[in-house]
Amino acid sequence: MGLPADEWKSYLLQKWASLPKSIQLTISTAETLSDIFLHSSSLLQPEDELFLKRLSKGYLVGKDSDAPLFYREQGNKKFQEKDYTGAAVLYSKGVSHSRPNTEDMSLCYANRSAALFHLGQYETCIKDISRAQTHGYPERLQPKIMLRRAECLVALGRLQEASQTVGDLERNFTATPTLADVPRQTLQRNLHHLKMKVQEKENPTETFPATLAKTLEDVALRGENERLSNASSSVGLCIDPLKGRYLVATKDILPGELLVKEDAFVSVLNPGELPPPHHGLDSQWDTRVTNGDLYCHRCLKHTLATVPCDGCSYAKYCSQECLQQAWELYHRTECPLGGLLLTLGVFCHIALRLTLVVGVEDVRKIMKKLCVKISNKDICLPESDNQVKTLNYGRGESEKNGNVVETQIPGCDANGKYDSNYDAVFNLLPHTENHSPEHKFLCALCVSVLCRQLEAASLQAIPTGVNSSQLTAAVTPESCPDVTICGVAMLRHMLQLQCNAQAITTVQHTGSKGSIVTDSRQVRLATGIFPVISLLNHSCSPNTSVSFISTVATIRASQRIGKGQEILHCYGPHKSRMGVAERQQKLRSQYFFDCTCPACQTEAHRMAAGPRWKAFCCNSCRAPMQGDGVLRCGNRSCAESVVSRDHLVSRLQDLQQQVGVAQKLLRDGELERAVQLLSGCQRDAESFLWAEHAMVGEIADGLARACAALGDWQKSATHLQKSLRVVEVRHGPSSVEMGHELFKLAQIFFNGFAVPEALSAIQKAEEVLSLHCGPWDDEIQELQKMKSCLLDLPPTLVRSSV
Repeated sequence: MGLPADEWKSYLLQKWASLPKSIQLTISTAETLSDIFLHSSSLLQPEDELFLKRLSKGYLVGKDSDAPLFYREQGNKKFQEKDYTGAAVLYSKGVSHSRPNTEDMSLCYANRSAALFHLGQYETCIKDISRAQTHGYPERLQPKIMLRRAECLVALGRLQEASQTVGDLERNFTATPTLADVPRQTLQRNLHHLKMKVQEKENPTETFPATLAKTLEDVALRGENERLSNASSSVGLCIDPLKGRYLVATKDILPGELLVKEDAFVSVLNPGELPPPHHGLDSQWDTRVTNGDLYCHRCLKHTLATVPCDGCSYAKYCSQECLQQAWELYHRTECPLGGLLLTLGVFCHIALRLTLVVGVEDVRKIMKKLCVKISNKDICLPESDNQVKTLNYGRGESEKNGNVVETQIPGCDANGKYDSNYDAVFNLLPHTENHSPEHKFLCALCVSVLCRQLEAASLQAIPTGVNSSQLTAAVTPESCPDVTICGVAMLRHMLQLQCNAQAITTVQHTGSKGSIVTDSRQVRLATGIFPVISLLNHSCSPNTSVSFISTVATIRASQRIGKGQEILHCYGPHKSRMGVAERQQKLRSQYFFDCTCPACQTEAHRMAAGPRWKAFCCNSCRAPMQGDGVLRCGNRSCAESVVSRDHLVSRLQDLQQQVGVAQKLLRDGELERAVQLLSGCQRDAESFLWAEHAMVGEIADGLARACAALGDWQKSATHLQKSLRVVEVRHGPSSVEMGHELFKLAQIFFNGFAVPEALSAIQKAEEVLSLHCGPWDDEIQELQKMKSCLLDLPPTLVRSSV
């Protein structure tokens, strides 16, 4: 995801392999990032840039005048099918390809407002109506959107504004009777209906309501940390010669306590599954929905009503304000480079954005202040020998002439404070000496071609953006007299990101057709860089949990952390998701260290048995099978013969395929067939898989959702409780995965009207989810609504029904 497109990556690696050994040696033994950058960039040839240019043109990021009509027609089909969300996304694609102040743009906005109206997003619908009018919505069609606006105002309880809109419409209709696209009788009937209508329901919830912004402010850290920005007073910074900088508890920390709340210094939206580069004339416009269609490219807020960049069809925002801020900070430079940046990858994009946001002069100052050598011991040293006091829990000590002296912790200022700023970002380790020579060559050439493009770009080549004539000139690397400064900085950032990039994720809820019991999955929205969170060391069984609100990351204690104990984060390889050997390999290849956390040490001693959630069982006595290539029943009194592991693995693969088919049937609403297939899978699984195997839990979860969709709440609850046992064994009783399953159990009991059971499940789910998420979490808010509804019931109705 972070690295360049496969074709460009393969091209560069072939170029590296074809270089004379002497040149490879020169780059491999270069002592500074500057030398690596200069040696590599000197090898960039015009044919290389032409190849990259052809690849970049395959990504259709420009505006196509024929696309708005296509997307509007496709959106109309979805609208007629009552798939209003799908329709809104397609209308948004049409908006993205439209030029400002054109009928195409106004019609796409107007059609999208209709979809949003049916989704109950009335505030957003009103905004789209205003946008349609701003961009020249045809006069003959005005009654349609004015009526829609009045309906929205009534639904929102803004009756005075609704009355004013109806009055304006009546006067306009009387003065201009030729507004005939809406029949007069229909118009009069709708006007009469609006006059008589009264507010019948509360204000609806928007996709990302304004109240959530207030919730963000309410998620406060306990006590201000004067030495470590964006961290609570319970957190301190230390440094160790072997493991570098790390965070510790300065006092006892309780589960669920908020430890760090940090906004990404820079983030870039992951494009998601892009259509393949377009080199032909067929399949010109893509109708698939990606993250880029649903989330703001600046703040990552979810929205169905994106506002596009005026210069390209790729960048989309949740509001005019976000569009303006992005344009002024970086997008005026990135806009004409859209296809190139998608080809070069997210890491190169972040490296560029960092230099644009910070500005060349600040990059120059940091480069001058710090040494950028290839050895870790030479990275991030202070400019002088003057030693600076650091944090109480972050006081670095070293020996000089037999005396212990305090040393400055990299990234801290002269007062010993570690701030979430560019100084801290720059001081994150690039691990230059650990990266392979070909990887450094690849990154250096990506940065080199980007620098050349920026040098060649002129302000005339940048498409007109939002009020671009009024905006000041962009600060870009091409304005820097020495491009090497920007190139070396971007190369450093690309190398840093392999170990320091943070995936910004969200939980997306899904469900089978006809089911109101949701399923959830975590998806990666963006890649960001968080200077404070990057200080956390890894554990395969961490004592913290991370969640995100927009671009803000929150770190909470997932268990009790004693004073002086290290605060640990998981870099991805978690003991509940993969075995110790796989975790070790992934950590070694990406992060360059061998993990010695307690989970790895414990599992290393019982590797042969393997985790319980991957275990096979004896077909006769149900005891776990043991062994490596050949498995034997663990029960010595069992007469069951040996079995090949490969045979059982093959059976598991066949079972996984069948479960996949059943899940598709479930998504498509073919519930009876899904239940039949999953029931067969369950019987098969019980014959050779351990009762707590992950696949057993997955099958039970699927059956629970299918039965819920059929309205059989009792069977649904029974299946889900079986899934819960598997989740608890694999992830732990206080894991976020357990919280999601308990949430589903609460939904089942709630919909089955089993009040005591529902209240119990709601309480358990809230307790677990609160350890990982704040009160703004969708599931916690839904649990609170369910609890409020149940507690308001008359006592005579409070009984067990499932």
